[in-house]
Amino acid sequence: MQLDGQTALVTGAASGIGRATAERLADAGARVVVTDVDITGGEETADRIESDGGSATFHELDVRDRETFLSVVEAVDQKSGLDVLVNNAGVGHVPKPVEDITEAEREFVFDVNISGVWNGCAAALPTMKARGSGAIVNVASLAGVIGSPNLGAYSLSKGAVVNFTRTVAAEAGPHGVRANAVCPGFVEGGLGEQYFESFEDPEAARERSRRGYALRRLGELDEVADAIAFLASDAASFVTGESLMVDGGFSIQ
Repeated sequence: MQLDGQTALVTGAASGIGRATAERLADAGARVVVTDVDITGGEETADRIESDGGSATFHELDVRDRETFLSVVEAVDQKSGLDVLVNNAGVGHVPKPVEDITEAEREFVFDVNISGVWNGCAAALPTMKARGSGAIVNVASLAGVIGSPNLGAYSLSKGAVVNFTRTVAAEAGPHGVRANAVCPGFVEGGLGEQYFESFEDPEAARERSRRGYALRRLGELDEVADAIAFLASDAASFVTGESLMVDGGFSIQ
């Protein structure tokens, strides 16, 4: 799964799956463009990659801002071209029934998780189509495929990402551009950590969750990053429009 000489832009790369993915792509030889609203965390990710001998730059980016997304992609394209886009930036919400989720909570989740992915694809597709190649990987969720009780807004947003990925793949395929999604279950760190910490007894919540997985454990950030790197690389050159479950067997239980 080598990406030598390629340029990869990763959103939400200041922490969690985004940071692990940025580091994994750099290990595979990619020049990584780290983006996030968290300037300190984003710069730290870029510094970590550089310290390990990789190549990385940081751009502040709120994925909800389409014009800024376009500007970042244009800057990257002019400098080196854009080969890989990982739309990872995402947010969750406090677990609660659908009727208790406020309009403000719902719209914030939709803005980041849906509009952010839309903005990324809309910014990257013209240059990728013009070059006749490119790989887009959208980070969806297990919740976007099978739903998740008390995570209604999050589940709906990630379900939209799954279906939107298919649309992008169908439109962009004739131009040599692939689009796929990964659908992680809960992992140690990232949004999963926030979810478990919302319970009165976080460790008990984790243990209940572990029992739902065929592998009887939660995932690791690097395991999701490896799946993203596979879909971004030529090892997946005949794979497009797919939603890869990275869920330790939860969905087959």
